[in-house]
Formats: sequence, C-alpha cells, structure tokens
Amino acid sequence: MKGKDMLDAIKENISRHVGQRIVLKANSGRKKVVIREGILEQTYPNIFIVRLGQEGKTERRVSYSYSDILTRVVQIECNNVVI
Repeated sequence: MKGKDMLDAIKENISRHVGQRIVLKANSGRKKVVIREGILEQTYPNIFIVRLGQEGKTERRVSYSYSDILTRVVQIECNNVVI
C-alpha cells in the first residue's frame, strides 16, 4: 500500500471514532511518552482534534496529523483497540 493510500485508510478509521472516548499516547521526545484520556472531537482533511479532559482544570484541545499515526509518534486506543 502506498503512503497516500495508508493516510486515507488512517483518516477513514479515525473518522469512525469521532465523539468517542480515547486514550492518546504521544511520544514527546527523549524517551518521554505522554498518556492522556480525551474525546476525539473532529477530523479535518489533514488533522484531527482531541479534547483532553483534565481534572479540576480547563479543557485543552490538541491536534495531530494523520502522518503522526503513520510514523507512530501518536497512538490512539479506543475501547481497548489500537486505532
């Protein structure tokens, strides 16, 4: 499968989970991995947005590109299944 086809498949798979609670694992460099829970809020042609719920604090929105999933910088888990 070529790169463009892979990105389209990733986008389609993520789009099916909009509105669902997810676990986000993001590699932030130097062997540091951040694990957060949130809701997959919306998808766009090049990015997707996750609303992170933080206890006692304001909500935060983060965006990632589909290539972050392809290069495994970000992993998304929904209902104990890695997307």
